[in-house]
Amino acid sequence: MLVGIEGVVELKEPTLVHINVNGLIYEVNISINTSNKINDKRVKLLLTQIIREDANLLYGFLDRDEKRMFDTLLKINGVGPKVALAVCSTFTPQTFAKIVSSKDVSMLKRVPGIGPKAASRILVELADFIVESPNEDTPSSNNTNIIEATMALESLGFKKDAIKKALKGESGSTSELVKIALKKLQRL
Repeated sequence: MLVGIEGVVELKEPTLVHINVNGLIYEVNISINTSNKINDKRVKLLLTQIIREDANLLYGFLDRDEKRMFDTLLKINGVGPKVALAVCSTFTPQTFAKIVSSKDVSMLKRVPGIGPKAASRILVELADFIVESPNEDTPSSNNTNIIEATMALESLGFKKDAIKKALKGESGSTSELVKIALKKLQRL
């Protein structure tokens, strides 16, 4: 699985870029926000690779929060890479987090490909989407640990609401948070 790419920009369009890596040229789908930030001939992108029966697609991001937003959106039933990339092109991760926290359906419906039903489903699924503040010198490791612990517990089959209750007010490393939550979840 590819997780990053670094090379020379051969071609740049609003939603894709061709990157030459030692003679191999990769086509990488990007958001308009990422496209606007690419100013140099040399670029390094974080990647999400999607392999389908008929295609091997790469999606690139300069910002870790934008990549996390894209990956999180892909987990929602009915949201594919095109819609997720349209959300990334329409909103910054910080703006998207505000929209999710305020449950603003009308703002989310502005994204091409998202109607009222899809907007409502996205807002329900992403009720706890948190973006690390870019103003802080060091990112909040506890928020990251809580997000990672939540994802680990979800993969074990626990419901978001139960996980949220179990982790409320807790802090520590990801593994410590998972252990604490598992103890609490066994009692529920």
